[in-house]
Amino acid sequence: MSFHRAAAQLVTIAEEHGGNHDSLNPAITGGGALVILLLVLWITTRFNRDR
Repeated sequence: MSFHRAAAQLVTIAEEHGGNHDSLNPAITGGGALVILLLVLWITTRFNRDR
C-alpha cells in the first residue's frame, strides 16, 4: 500500500467521524503539551552543564 493511498484512507475516516472528539478540549490539550515541553526543556538544561 502506498503512502498516498493510506493517507487518503485516513482522511476519509476522519471526515466520516466528524473531526473533533467531545472529550478533546483544545485548551487542556495545548496546556498539557506546553507543560510537557517546558518539563523537557528544564530537564535538558539541568543535564547540560557545559555552559
